[in-house]
Amino acid sequence: MIPIIPINETRQRKRQHSKGRQTDPQALDEVRQLLGDASRQKDLLIEHLHKINDHFGHLPVQHLVALAQEMRLAQTEIFEVASFYHHFDIRFEEDSQAKVLKLRLCDGLSCQMNGAQDLISKLGLQYQNNEVQVERVPCIGRCEEAPAACFGQHEIPRASFESVTAKVGQGLHKPREEPYIDFDHYQTNNGYQILKDCYAGKTNKESLLKLMEDSGLRGLGGAGFPAGRKWRLVSAEPGPRLMAVNIDEGEPGTFKDRTYLERDPHRFLEGMLIAAWVVGISEIYIYLRDEYHACRQLLEIELEKLRISPPVPEIPSIQLRRGAGAYICGEESAMIESIEGKRGLPRLRPPYVAQVGLFGRPTLEHNFETLYWVPSLIQNGAEWFKQHGRNGRQGLRSFSVSGRVNKPGVHLAPAGISVRELIDEFAGGMQDGHELYAYLPGGASGGILPASLGHVPLDFDTLQAYGCFIGSAAVVILSQHDSAVMAARNTMNFFKHESCGQCAPCRAGTEKAVELIEHEQWNLELLSDLSAVMRDASICGLGQAAPNPIDCVIKYFPHELANKESIA
Repeated sequence: MIPIIPINETRQRKRQHSKGRQTDPQALDEVRQLLGDASRQKDLLIEHLHKINDHFGHLPVQHLVALAQEMRLAQTEIFEVASFYHHFDIRFEEDSQAKVLKLRLCDGLSCQMNGAQDLISKLGLQYQNNEVQVERVPCIGRCEEAPAACFGQHEIPRASFESVTAKVGQGLHKPREEPYIDFDHYQTNNGYQILKDCYAGKTNKESLLKLMEDSGLRGLGGAGFPAGRKWRLVSAEPGPRLMAVNIDEGEPGTFKDRTYLERDPHRFLEGMLIAAWVVGISEIYIYLRDEYHACRQLLEIELEKLRISPPVPEIPSIQLRRGAGAYICGEESAMIESIEGKRGLPRLRPPYVAQVGLFGRPTLEHNFETLYWVPSLIQNGAEWFKQHGRNGRQGLRSFSVSGRVNKPGVHLAPAGISVRELIDEFAGGMQDGHELYAYLPGGASGGILPASLGHVPLDFDTLQAYGCFIGSAAVVILSQHDSAVMAARNTMNFFKHESCGQCAPCRAGTEKAVELIEHEQWNLELLSDLSAVMRDASICGLGQAAPNPIDCVIKYFPHELANKESIA
């Protein structure tokens, strides 16, 4: 006879033994110590995951369970976010407490051209039985210092076997410190005076809106939306209005934002606060790429100075948020999802971020460099900016130049300059023994053009006719010793790695494309169909632009596909 268990007793048993992993008291104590007095609000989940990951070098599963209890979230919410980002390493061994030392080696295109593959192989053998964990990672934003590596939170530029092993032998370091214009120095040189004039009533919002519109300044993160129009659109929305600043420049070949931030952070911060005043922003969120450890340390120091001694009364609250290694979070809506403590999945639009953005509020989203230009534009006027330019274009562009040139780095040049002019006049010419063979005008997603098109003006709207775009102006230079097929394979592997997986055309398309172009003979008909599907059906720009390098190889470099030796 089956015993009848009273309902109340059954409920009591359920309360005594909750489902899922049980919280470990020691792990809970450690999590509480790591979080300290920080808020447990949900949008800080990624920040709290970083604290645990930094401490252990990985995320022990028992500490994730403890974090779920501490933040009053379901364990599934914690695990789905932690497993999304590349820089979070979940360890399921219950007794895994040993700190893991991470050595990340970049295999991006510029690093590959500078010997990254051999370096990765040698260091992998060196530390295969060591407590140091060697990881091959996508672009880490130091293409001008290729090959680049990162040990813990310490960048290793122009890495070699000797320099890397020396750094590892010294143990973990704080991020390297570079001289920069700090708060006191910036104010001594008339910094924040424009912002003070705004609050003092010496200028008005409408005049600044018109100035931004007249200057023709467009968003410099890649999309190129007119900055003045964006200010006007967001300011017309009902308050409270928020701002999200994108410094998650993950496009391979791009490092301009990091370069300017390392040198002159308050020029950007003043531009940000001026925009906030004009649009009526109540709170600002700065989203910084996780690889930029030194920049994060710098910003934390300078933002604290700004809070202690604000140049004007009642500046908006400024929150610094840390990315976690996801290229997709460079897309504005994915970045907003990440700031909210979620997986960085792009949103379907409409509604647009300007209407329904961060925490459901109208949001002014800007790239770092766009805001960096605001003080100079106000100080010098719209005509000053427009008088620059070549080949019928207007304005200035910051080009991140890497590859086979003598002076890789960020070069401020007239908009509309050609790649040949850029190389000869700003990048120190081609390296000895190298001639221009091909170039990527807009990073991994901007396509690949041959040297025969080296005269084409580099600017918004000038490259679309050639199946390319300028994006964030990341120019990678290839020589006759390189291969466009090699570049396409490198970039497509990057897109496969970085696809968020939300939509099938991108998730399956990038994987299939990698498989197809690894063959010596390409199936051109199938690649053409795949490209069309990805462009038409992908949710965001990653999947829509990912086929660009392949399409350009087929169009401009057919001789490489016919010559097996050149692509093997």
